[in-house]
Amino acid sequence: METEARATEAEPLGEDAEKVDAESTSHTDAGNSTTQDSSISNGDDVDEKQEMVDLKIIWNKNKYDLKIPVDDTGAKLKESIHSLTGLPPAMQKVMYKGLLPEDKTLREIKITNGAKIMVVGSTINDVLAVNTPKEVIQQEVKAEENKKEPLCRQKERLPTVPLSGMFNKSGGKVRLTFKLEQDQLWIGTKERTEKVPMGSIKNVVSEPIEGHEDYHMMAFQLGPTEASQYWVYWVPAQFVDAIKDTVLGKWQYF
Repeated sequence: METEARATEAEPLGEDAEKVDAESTSHTDAGNSTTQDSSISNGDDVDEKQEMVDLKIIWNKNKYDLKIPVDDTGAKLKESIHSLTGLPPAMQKVMYKGLLPEDKTLREIKITNGAKIMVVGSTINDVLAVNTPKEVIQQEVKAEENKKEPLCRQKERLPTVPLSGMFNKSGGKVRLTFKLEQDQLWIGTKERTEKVPMGSIKNVVSEPIEGHEDYHMMAFQLGPTEASQYWVYWVPAQFVDAIKDTVLGKWQYF
């Protein structure tokens, strides 16, 4: 009887058994939780801050402050300069004790705090402004000239119609004679004939007469300034080029 009583006392009741199991499990979980917490990192010891270097960027007479990681390459430095100045990397020449290599880091190049970095280069807009095509400039000049008032409107006492032959500004008839053997242009009027050496004629200008494009008004510049121009009106258009070429020396007498 005593033996049976002791055996019965040794066996825990159902509720007590559940408590024991729960306490055991709780201790186990707590132990596991402690183990897991010890392995979690807040990242402070993993993501270390990069070492930085302060630079002075000098470009186009301007100075810029730049802070950049010392382990960045020369190519990265060019990108940073682009952000500061707008100068594309391909247009940059970066100088620090010579031409800066793009494939080496600033640490390898031994760039220190406060170092001055010289940058040479022009923006695309600057290049286009300098290299304006010559044809564009010529077109602009021509367009400006076209805005000027025609010569036939500027000159006074222009005969209203080409009655017969050519006239001067006084309304007198003019005859042009080319004496090639003497290298002279004879300008003849009713009153007199002026013999002008072709070498003394500085320029010949002409322009069609508005409303009568088959005829031109032509000026022979007999002196160093335009004040010495001798005007002839109602010059047939088909003779204009030949007169200019002869007077200005394209054709020679043999």
